[in-house]
Amino acid sequence: MPPFTGVALRFALAGGLLLGLALARGVPLGRSRREVVLWLANGTLAFSISYGIVYWAEQWVPSGLAAVLFATYPLFVAILGHFALPAEAMRRPELVGIAIGFAGVATIFAEDFSALGGAAVARAAGVMLLAPLASAAGSVAVKRWGHGIHPLSITAAPMLLCAAVMGGVALATERQRPLSWDAASVAALLYLAIIGSAVTFTLYYWLLLHLPAKRLALISYVIPVVAIAIGALRGEPLPPLALLGSALVVVGVALAVQRR
Repeated sequence: MPPFTGVALRFALAGGLLLGLALARGVPLGRSRREVVLWLANGTLAFSISYGIVYWAEQWVPSGLAAVLFATYPLFVAILGHFALPAEAMRRPELVGIAIGFAGVATIFAEDFSALGGAAVARAAGVMLLAPLASAAGSVAVKRWGHGIHPLSITAAPMLLCAAVMGGVALATERQRPLSWDAASVAALLYLAIIGSAVTFTLYYWLLLHLPAKRLALISYVIPVVAIAIGALRGEPLPPLALLGSALVVVGVALAVQRR
């Protein structure tokens, strides 16, 4: 699917599902100006800008490099949270752990770097760094101003806003591009909308109300390790660099989340 169309469809389905769930459970929506402003901020930063850039950039950027670029997300959360969240000032072990974890993610995908090349890849990779920065700003905003707001509200409304914005962008730029509605594309869309968006982000924002933002952000380091483990169980090769990178990720996360 064209990138902006894919983003719009994914979050229209996910946001509609969560909105229906919120209404069925009687979750209050839009009770305050703060809640509405948070909808706009989160929908713009964490969904529209972030996923719009990721989908667009991965037309040229290999998936390994994309994972490494987005692994800057915990670093951006830690930096922004240091200034915006009074209780989340960075400590030296956390900085060291974040750096080691990022090195681990880069090591896991080091073999993909040989496939890079060309000005288009370089430009898209540079633009893609804006995606984790935007997501980090959205998470810090939710952590700072989202207290007392139900996670379904923080998730459903911003997703629907993203669907509207990306739908408009798709109509303006992708009207002539073909859509493939085969079983594989529909299954992928449903998986990304339900499991990868509705379930994931509702849990994420619920956890964000209870855990430090910089600690929760470290899940972006664990995702490649889980992916490699699943691949190994399915018979995919497990290169030495993947094992080394996974070990670095575990060590980095352990350092970053240790308590005083």
